[in-house]
Amino acid sequence: MKSLDAPGLWSIIPFVGLLLCIAVLPLVRATAHWWESNRNRLIIALAFGGVTLGYYGFAYDATKALAVLEHAVAAEYVPFIVLLFSLYVISGGICLRGDLAAHPVTNTAFLAVGALAASLIGTTGASMLLIRPLLQTNAERKHVKHTVIFFIFLVSNVGGCLLPVGDPPLFLGYLKGVPFFWTLCLWKEWAFAVAALLVLYYLWDMLAYRHEDVADIARDETERTALTLAGKPNLVLLLGVVLCVAFIKPGEEFLGLGFNAFPFMRELVMLAFVAVSLRLTPDTIREANQFNYHAIMEVAALFIGIFISMQAPIEILRASGESLAPYLSSPARFFWATGVLSSFLDNAPTYVVFFETAASMTRDDAPGVLRLMDGTTIMPAMLTAISLGAVFMGANSYIGNGPNFMVKSIAEQSGVKMPSFFGYMAYSVGILIPLFLVVMLIFL
Repeated sequence: MKSLDAPGLWSIIPFVGLLLCIAVLPLVRATAHWWESNRNRLIIALAFGGVTLGYYGFAYDATKALAVLEHAVAAEYVPFIVLLFSLYVISGGICLRGDLAAHPVTNTAFLAVGALAASLIGTTGASMLLIRPLLQTNAERKHVKHTVIFFIFLVSNVGGCLLPVGDPPLFLGYLKGVPFFWTLCLWKEWAFAVAALLVLYYLWDMLAYRHEDVADIARDETERTALTLAGKPNLVLLLGVVLCVAFIKPGEEFLGLGFNAFPFMRELVMLAFVAVSLRLTPDTIREANQFNYHAIMEVAALFIGIFISMQAPIEILRASGESLAPYLSSPARFFWATGVLSSFLDNAPTYVVFFETAASMTRDDAPGVLRLMDGTTIMPAMLTAISLGAVFMGANSYIGNGPNFMVKSIAEQSGVKMPSFFGYMAYSVGILIPLFLVVMLIFL
């Protein structure tokens, strides 16, 4: 048994290997069909997770391996997947039906509403609520892939930075003492990024619309029905899930009622809301949504391996926090460091690492510091950079944020041929990286 402060660098191999499987196996003819099975995805994910646990057992001891497993599964994976599952199932009981003309202005309006909703009900809630009606509106069109990609950019990621309930890393910041409404200070960066992406999308969709078949356009123009909303009680349940995230904190007093929230109380309440949704919602509504559990099962199968195998790179990052300080001398560097790692690691723990690093670098008597609710301080410029990096750059890959994979899966079930892992990154690098450079130059 070795006594080590942090895992060796080669311990990240399982994590990298799992990412390569996600990226490559769907593209290889011999494995593409095999990979479509969630059972096979789970086998691969658990295999790489098992290698990571084996490393911890060999390099440390069985106690360390069990501690890593408990943290990865109980502390991170279970809250993550229960939140996504709850939002997925409840939003699947809300049917926004109708067939609007899929004009560029209509699609742009969908994305704009989604970008705002992402901060109010979370990126997952907004994504699951709006992706199906957007796909339904565009059912007559052939060129839809770019619409889903921009949906992931705007609704599943960039739109969620105005409130702590918008994205998990901001919620962790709130738990660490950032005032609840501080994130509203990010409205200028949010508005600029959202507006830039909406303008680019509108121009892109105008060109795509001109390349649609005449017969498809004619069907789109004639086959219209007004929007109707069914399953309204699920809107209340959706709000209930968001409130669970905001107010049920394990180990802390629950709503001033004189008792502390017990472990997994938040998740149990969320699942209770799911049960109510399944009981109250007529089956016809979910059938109209073509609702099934395939997309959430895909996320569950892959992310169990991701959460376990990413423990090694996260520990390396935490152990390197102080040594990174000399290289993180400006908000721009915090922005890119947080963002690049958030593109492939879970953006919540990545946010925490750089949050703690920035707080340790802040002098209490420095001018303009933000005093947190626990009495510690942090420079607002650094916190802005970390927050934007974690939220915005979750859009850089399919695994950057939980909703990304679910939106991709739902779109594919609807017949949209989505790009591969690296194909998607070609879009994100070509569109988002230049935008983030401009955000850095203007705001950081």
